[in-house]
Amino acid sequence: MKKSLLLILPALLWASAVLGQTTTITGSIKNTEGSPVPGATVLIKDTKGGTVSDADGNFSINAPQTLPFTVRVSFVGYRTQEFIVNQLPVPPLAVKLTDDNSLSEVVVTSRRRIETAQSVPIPITVVGGTQIEQSGAFNINRVKEMIPTLQLYTSNPRNTGINIRGIGSPFGLTNDGLDPGVGVYVDGVYIARPAVATFDFIDVDRIEVLRGPQGTLFGKNTSSGAISITTRKPSFTPQATFETSFGNFGYVQAKASLSGPLSKQFAARISFSGTQRNGLVENIATGRATNTLNNIGFRSQLLFKPSDKVSLLLSGDASDQKPDGYAQVVAGVVKTKRAPYRQFDAITADLGYKLPSLNPFERIIDHDTPWRSGNQLGGVSLNADIKLGPGTLTSTTAYRYWNWDPSNDRDFTGLPVLQKSQNPAKHKNWSQEIRYAGQFSEKLSGVVGLYYINQEVKITGTEESGAAQARFSKSTTGPIAGTDLTYDELWATPGLLEGYGIYTNASIKSQSAAAFASVDWEILEGFHLLPGIRFNYDNKDVNYDRVAKGGLAIPASDTSRRAVELRKIKSGIYSNQQYVASADEKNFTYSITASYRPNNRVNAFATYSTSFKPVGVNVAGLPTTTVNGASVADLSLAVIKPENTRHFEAGIKTTPLDNLILNLTLHNSDIKNYQTNVQSPELGVNRGYIANADKVNVKGAEIDVNYRANQNFSLYGAAAYTDAKYVKFTNAPLPLEETGATNDAKQQVAFKDISGGRLPGISKWAGSLGGEYATDAKYINKVTKFFIALDGTARSSFSSSPSPSAYLNIDGYVLLNARAGFKAPYGISAFIWSRNLLDKNYFEQLLPAGGNAGHYAGVLGDQRTFGITLRYTL
Repeated sequence: MKKSLLLILPALLWASAVLGQTTTITGSIKNTEGSPVPGATVLIKDTKGGTVSDADGNFSINAPQTLPFTVRVSFVGYRTQEFIVNQLPVPPLAVKLTDDNSLSEVVVTSRRRIETAQSVPIPITVVGGTQIEQSGAFNINRVKEMIPTLQLYTSNPRNTGINIRGIGSPFGLTNDGLDPGVGVYVDGVYIARPAVATFDFIDVDRIEVLRGPQGTLFGKNTSSGAISITTRKPSFTPQATFETSFGNFGYVQAKASLSGPLSKQFAARISFSGTQRNGLVENIATGRATNTLNNIGFRSQLLFKPSDKVSLLLSGDASDQKPDGYAQVVAGVVKTKRAPYRQFDAITADLGYKLPSLNPFERIIDHDTPWRSGNQLGGVSLNADIKLGPGTLTSTTAYRYWNWDPSNDRDFTGLPVLQKSQNPAKHKNWSQEIRYAGQFSEKLSGVVGLYYINQEVKITGTEESGAAQARFSKSTTGPIAGTDLTYDELWATPGLLEGYGIYTNASIKSQSAAAFASVDWEILEGFHLLPGIRFNYDNKDVNYDRVAKGGLAIPASDTSRRAVELRKIKSGIYSNQQYVASADEKNFTYSITASYRPNNRVNAFATYSTSFKPVGVNVAGLPTTTVNGASVADLSLAVIKPENTRHFEAGIKTTPLDNLILNLTLHNSDIKNYQTNVQSPELGVNRGYIANADKVNVKGAEIDVNYRANQNFSLYGAAAYTDAKYVKFTNAPLPLEETGATNDAKQQVAFKDISGGRLPGISKWAGSLGGEYATDAKYINKVTKFFIALDGTARSSFSSSPSPSAYLNIDGYVLLNARAGFKAPYGISAFIWSRNLLDKNYFEQLLPAGGNAGHYAGVLGDQRTFGITLRYTL
């Protein structure tokens, strides 16, 4: 970091000294009645310059030194106006906005320049910060309800997967040796750990969700899509927002944001968010509710802008979660193919145990191991934008960290089976991106960049058995040939497995470097050709060291048959495992897009692209094979192949009316060596590892609609059809109900051919629909509006198992949210809200318990919540 700063800062200081002073454009914005219009957007076209009008409709913005340029003024419900500036200085502008029912243009920066979403030949959905705040959405897990092609699954912050169109991360458990296929970026900085998805949003301006491979636009490889989060930047106009929310289950949230100038060239912004909520699941063993919220976070930014051509932004953020939470509830019990004495009901009967409830939606548990999900994430970044010639040179240097401190009850019962099951981890990374983007001529624009990231993850795992583990793991019965011993007697040996477990130290060191470029070339009037390329290099080194110890002490000098058999029992459950592996991968990917824009109302495009998801390494233990009677790790699975994707999509973006947007996209992805999870019945592999499926196909159609009926009523909707299946996967894990299956020779079956089966976590049909009615409430304040809004999300059933199972399927569901109140760009806003208004019971995920005894747990969707939000904006 220090070396990078030493290289960047002298150049920036030199540039700021050379590029002269700043000219300011001022003005006021009013409507046809002469009333000020606060909150209107003022932009300098083809630059990153922008501001909003204050409570009196006044604005101030720095002018570029290159003439001419265009000032654009827009506000929802009013017709956008543009002014061409041919000379400086400019007298104060008096802007009068006229009523208009047309939809306001949504501005995006995904292609590293300011442009409208409808002009970009990429399927993209934009969710504004105001929409997020008013809908009660406070993290990506909530945003997925607005975007049907975005899926997020989390059984805790570490075990979080983000998918777009069903691909991106393996469904189920997370393996730290695998890169996500959906890149998450905050202000251009890549966030390597998916745990960021569970944190509260802080001062978000907008979220752009790009569907399909985007490796030619972003530094880190994004093989299935990208989520680009843009926060609100420091302002040279003083701003302040304070917000509090109160709801049922003891929900309290407080947010604050302050911004303003420190001098003519410096501005700062600081933001804070804190959230608390009582538990939603009652633990009768402890007498208190679990699955609480306890989040706190802040973000600070310092902007140095010596001229319109130089901008330097230093940012820092830190977030901390300490919930008593992420407990899962036993959702059902399946009869497996194992012997009757190995079934869950038989085991619990022998132990004299009964589940506290057979209905998971009673939300009752009796877990005897505390749930802890300590989750810390943050970092610092330095971003520099320098206008050079027709484009902007950008340098982004960043350091990020993630600390994970868990405690889990992975048997999901009140029995002392797995007393400890946790994998604390510490992650840190440095990254550097340099890119140049701009409009190089009237017909040519684009971006070219270099990217490097260095990451390290250290894991210290513990899985430790309790007194009931011996009965759950019991795999032999009857007399032992040639002795007067029985297996039943040996398994019942007091203290045999109590305190016995595996203790892991593992690390991953990885480096990734890339060069990428994308060009937009208008070769004929309205016809654009957009080629893109990417060269990528990945290196990963893994060191895995696991020691099995504890339980009943059996001296090595004891060679009696009893001692020998007891040692076999212990080693058959947990064993030492150590391996070192490394992987290098170089690849070249590309994309080509053709776009035809005959006018401002139509943008038709077609794209063919290739992408790679980097090579993976296993750090959760490997399954074992038997060599000369000894159990040996299958090292062939230590490194898995990268995904290779061939992707095609075609779409059309239309604005048939000024107040209507209608977009349609068709897509198809063929993926070789699909990186997937394998759920293993072996406790010694921490229940799962990653492997390659031979071939996967994902195809579908998407439609997006936005409609503004008049000044008062607006409507949005989106629908997606997704057909995702394993084209070829011959060595998939067995589904839960087939655990213990044997072939005709009575040999245990370990794998199953699931070719043709559907991928997990993907609904064939999904959609969202929302609308808002708003009208002036001048009896409160001249800029206040009364509003009432409804939004809903729906999805069809989907599989919750890497291998299709008859039992681990989640029924489709519909969720409805509502809000109503008063809102204003400045002053006081107040509204009531409810999420899951109809109190729908539904699962977000189903997953087998460790050991596959036949019971499985559910991640429950939240029940109905409601509350009130109060906001004051200066």
